[in-house]
Amino acid sequence: MTPGTLRVVTLNFWGTEAPLDRRLALAIRQLRALAPDVVCLQECRPLDGVAGRTTADVLAEALGLEAHYARSVQWEDGAHGKLPAGQEGLAILARGIRDARSLPLPDARPADARQLLSAQVDSAGGPIWVHTTHLHYRLDDGVARERQVLAIDDAIRALRTDTSPPQVLCGDMNAVPDSDEMRYLRGLTTLDGRRTHFQDAWLRLHREPEPGDGPQQGITWSSENELTRPLRSLDVDRRIDYIYVTSRKKDGRGTVQACRVVLDERDGDICASDHYGLLADVQVTPS
Repeated sequence: MTPGTLRVVTLNFWGTEAPLDRRLALAIRQLRALAPDVVCLQECRPLDGVAGRTTADVLAEALGLEAHYARSVQWEDGAHGKLPAGQEGLAILARGIRDARSLPLPDARPADARQLLSAQVDSAGGPIWVHTTHLHYRLDDGVARERQVLAIDDAIRALRTDTSPPQVLCGDMNAVPDSDEMRYLRGLTTLDGRRTHFQDAWLRLHREPEPGDGPQQGITWSSENELTRPLRSLDVDRRIDYIYVTSRKKDGRGTVQACRVVLDERDGDICASDHYGLLADVQVTPS
């Protein structure tokens, strides 16, 4: 890793689906090898029978990081398919968290509410805001996702000035790169009469995946991953997990130095999650 960079990993951890102990062990082993400064997590849930302790806490303790978890939604028995009563949220893991805040996103549903979780974390370039989110998942949820990315853009703009450090937005966006909601974030289309601009870390260094490509070409929701089979109706072999970075600064801050798909190793027939993770190294000091 180049000095003066922040290494960020994002992963949808898939709740507490079995075999949880093997999945946690797989994630911990791979994350230790990657040595991230920040881990952004989606679909974090409390451990069964352990009050106040989530999957994010297990990962953070193993990595020597601090965890900030925020609940996105809580449901009663039967409200979330076959799942028993429970909750789900987002988490940010880092060595030092100075501030954290959560923003509920539009189009909440009884068992499917979304949020933006933001944390100001320590970095080689000083405090930097990192955000994680998880947008609505249905294939026809595009309009809801558009409203959600507009709210996310507002929240990030409120923390930004011309001289402030770059910011990083991570998450399971449940949208392919050529969707309007993802094109909006890249500054390629207008929503609600507005424009914005973020760098798509993957596209800074790689081409867009093509049919038949696997994780090394950017696919994060992959037919090669056995754990995607219960939800194969959502279309597999898609790039739906992202790391976005605000526009590069003239002094080089915000430059994407590396980006690759990670957390795709197997223990027998299972991976750490039904999603693969994504890693990016982002320059946070002037060059």
